[in-house]
Amino acid sequence: MKIFVTGASGHIGSAVVPLLQAAGHDVLGLARSDASAAALEGRGVDVLRADLADLDALRGAAAGSDGVVHLAFVHDFTDFDGAAATDRAAVEAMSSALVGTGRPFVCASGTPVIPGRVATEEDLPAVGGSLGARAETGRALLALADQGVRSSLVGLPRTVHDDHGNGGFAAGLAAMARRSGVSGYVGDGTARWPAVHVDDAAAAFVVALERAPGGSVLHAVGEEGVTLLDTATAIGRALDVPVRPVEPEQLGFLGSLAGIDQPASAALTRERYGWEPGGRGLLESLAGLARA
Repeated sequence: MKIFVTGASGHIGSAVVPLLQAAGHDVLGLARSDASAAALEGRGVDVLRADLADLDALRGAAAGSDGVVHLAFVHDFTDFDGAAATDRAAVEAMSSALVGTGRPFVCASGTPVIPGRVATEEDLPAVGGSLGARAETGRALLALADQGVRSSLVGLPRTVHDDHGNGGFAAGLAAMARRSGVSGYVGDGTARWPAVHVDDAAAAFVVALERAPGGSVLHAVGEEGVTLLDTATAIGRALDVPVRPVEPEQLGFLGSLAGIDQPASAALTRERYGWEPGGRGLLESLAGLARA
């Protein structure tokens, strides 16, 4: 199949694209910069030079493809509402080209926060609140299954990391530790965040593309919940900085999330699709953080 991938040169996309190619798919990758375009072309990927605001280009690329994997998102946490609106318009443009075709449309999402228990694939992200707009987009995408789109969401943990601790919210905490000289956590540090290795996350997107029925939710979760204290301790050890409790505002946009327990499970994804994460765990990966 010819698969249109947004975010193809990004952290997760760079792992998804080789897996798609290894599975025999041709890839058309969205690139908004010359550097991204060159990187994709070097991997044998056809390139569409555009961005998420170019709705006609997105619609045309989706129409000319056998499926879509949507990974791109404008990560501007100073204007999350604007970023979510851009994403919603992009999803609507691409999905409009797939209505009635039975083709797959796989979209990145986040694992939901369910107070008092571990979130599962049966739990949809809650609408309302600061992240509600993106959750509404995900629900709208799933509903397209009734319009002949094989739509699915892949719920990603707070941290999608590589072997060296790069990627996701844990990497954000590490960046703050480098700047401040302190590896911080909020409260007693017992809040848990799920995590997954980027290669395992990429495999979940390929599974969804090839096999998930319309209206499906998968979770790409390797570890159900790593405590913020353990995460901060691993960062402190790797960067040789002290580990201390801090006020939420000292962690920037992550501060409002750092005290929220939000574990998530991928048990149903493993059972239904045989997806088995095997990548390095978060704490082991954080040991490889560069100090510079």
